[in-house]
Amino acid sequence: MSETLWESDAAVETAGQTASQSASIDQPHLSHEEPAALAVSADDFAALEERIRRAVELVKRERQARAEAEARSAELEARVTQAEAQVLAQSSSFDQLQNELHALRAERDQVRQRVERLLKQLDSLEL
Repeated sequence: MSETLWESDAAVETAGQTASQSASIDQPHLSHEEPAALAVSADDFAALEERIRRAVELVKRERQARAEAEARSAELEARVTQAEAQVLAQSSSFDQLQNELHALRAERDQVRQRVERLLKQLDSLEL
């Protein structure tokens, strides 16, 4: 059992050395790719920056449109309130005019009846 422990430690140690050697071999390889990766990253960054600019402009336009819509909404609400006040005023005026019309019709009927009585009296005098 102790032999297997020593063998597994040796295998781990050998694997660790292999990994460190391959890492040192890969490092020069990565250093050659870094400028290309930076160039691609700069292009990606420029594209991202452009997308952000467009998003900011879109947000600005949306905020402006929202402010305009809210202003129109407030104006329309004021107009509706004014129209409601006019309707109430006209409603009371309408009721008043309607009452006056009924009173005038009643007065006309009374005048008609008086005229009819006078005509009957005139007709009776002529006989």
